[in-house]
Amino acid sequence: MQQHQIVSREQWIAARKAHLAHEKQLTEARERLAEERRQLPWVKVDRNYVFDGPEGKVTLGDLFKGRPQLVVQHVMFAPDWDAACKSCSFWADGFERMVPHLAARETTMVAVSLAPVDKLDAFKKRMGWTFDWVSSGGNDFNSEYGVTFSAEQIATGEPMYNFGTTQIYGAELPGISVFYRNEAGEIFHTYSCFARGLDMMNAAYQYLDLTPLGRHEQGLPYPMDWVRLRDQYEPQAAKGACCHG
Repeated sequence: MQQHQIVSREQWIAARKAHLAHEKQLTEARERLAEERRQLPWVKVDRNYVFDGPEGKVTLGDLFKGRPQLVVQHVMFAPDWDAACKSCSFWADGFERMVPHLAARETTMVAVSLAPVDKLDAFKKRMGWTFDWVSSGGNDFNSEYGVTFSAEQIATGEPMYNFGTTQIYGAELPGISVFYRNEAGEIFHTYSCFARGLDMMNAAYQYLDLTPLGRHEQGLPYPMDWVRLRDQYEPQAAKGACCHG
């Protein structure tokens, strides 16, 4: 970590207020971006997707649970994996307790993965999660919404991920898709985001960004190399300036 200038409280407040002005500019820009996002055109969903849930078959319309808005977290969990992606699980830990708050604003949250529902249920129990999680292994939902890619697609070397702007780096990739269902029962795809567009939905990252060390990912083989499933972290010895042994 670089050495930082040590100043008086008054000098710190002056510097903090200058930074606050920049934070306010970002907040205003983010609000404008959110409004622009809400004004995006929609695409009508004509496919009748059927998923496997804990209680049996469910359609895309069923996933709304009577609410007009649906947020789908695409969790990377291939059929032959024993566990979900550790990074996707990092996000899932974050939204686990948001579900009731979203429901209060007419929005249903659900996770979707390719793995069979028995694997999803077992992993969900291991992690202590309570959100709805269904399997898309019997349909093309994942590939059609840009998070699952075939060996043939990967072999082309073409950037197909994130609306064709990012190189495919695996058969399973993360994403979020948003849908709206009107009173007539018609479903529309309104939004999707991938790659770094997912960062804003990770609360832990937002807290780390407030700290002096930030995400502390410099020098790692890849940025999220430090992330583990939350039951796999080893106890860390205390580090710092303490003089005791």
